[in-house]
Amino acid sequence: MNYLSAFKRGKDELEASGIAEADTDAELLLIHVCGTKRGGRFSHPERELTEDEESRYLAMLSKRSSHIPLQHLTGVQSFMGMEFEVNENVLIPRQDTEILVEEVMKDGAVGASILDLCTGSGCIILSLLKYVNESVGIGTDISEKALEVAGENASRNGIDVQFIKSDLFEAVAGKYDVITSNPPYIRSSDIEGLMPEVRDHDPLIALDGGEDGLVFYRRIVDEAADHLNPAGRVYLEIGFDQGEQVREMFFARGFKDAEIIKDYSGLPRVVKAHL
Repeated sequence: MNYLSAFKRGKDELEASGIAEADTDAELLLIHVCGTKRGGRFSHPERELTEDEESRYLAMLSKRSSHIPLQHLTGVQSFMGMEFEVNENVLIPRQDTEILVEEVMKDGAVGASILDLCTGSGCIILSLLKYVNESVGIGTDISEKALEVAGENASRNGIDVQFIKSDLFEAVAGKYDVITSNPPYIRSSDIEGLMPEVRDHDPLIALDGGEDGLVFYRRIVDEAADHLNPAGRVYLEIGFDQGEQVREMFFARGFKDAEIIKDYSGLPRVVKAHL
């Protein structure tokens, strides 16, 4: 089987299984197995796969066809130009979350102390520590397995950070200039209707935001002021229909200029506010 025929087989197999981006996923699996570059089917279509490569590729196609996320098969996901290890214990970093990181950077966080709640893979705090000069930070999560992944990602990217097990602010000491979080925000009743890659493979604890999806926002906004320095800022990723409710929570707790930031698709994605 050569590179082009392998790609075509993979694309057809994934399309038949209802995978939305079948051509992209087929090529990315080939890249992972063969160690080639993107577009290899055009530059070297005649390249023959070894017996081992073909076997591994077909096995991965089978798993992807059953809706195991691509990133769980390759073990990594790109975010903010960095590579993060991912598995079933953390949410897969998504491009929309880059909006939150970019907003913190736009607001000028040089030298800031940063607290990242529900850190998961660590993608938010590690990206900020990489790109914001002289910043320091802590990431917290209630899941020890998630914290293990975050620690591996810190080592992978050569970033100095502290991770602690904490139920939101429970084990957090001191005050910070910036608080960030991408908390669970899916309504409990909506979990079953999620795409299988998310519903069956992302950790439920990182998805379920309670009956109205706002449980964690209430807790964070209620306690955030106690953990912020003067003029400290909070940045929260939100679901597409939660912006106004979270914004009003901030105003009710005395925060100023609570603002809704839209993502690349024009949907509300982040609410930010300051003391």
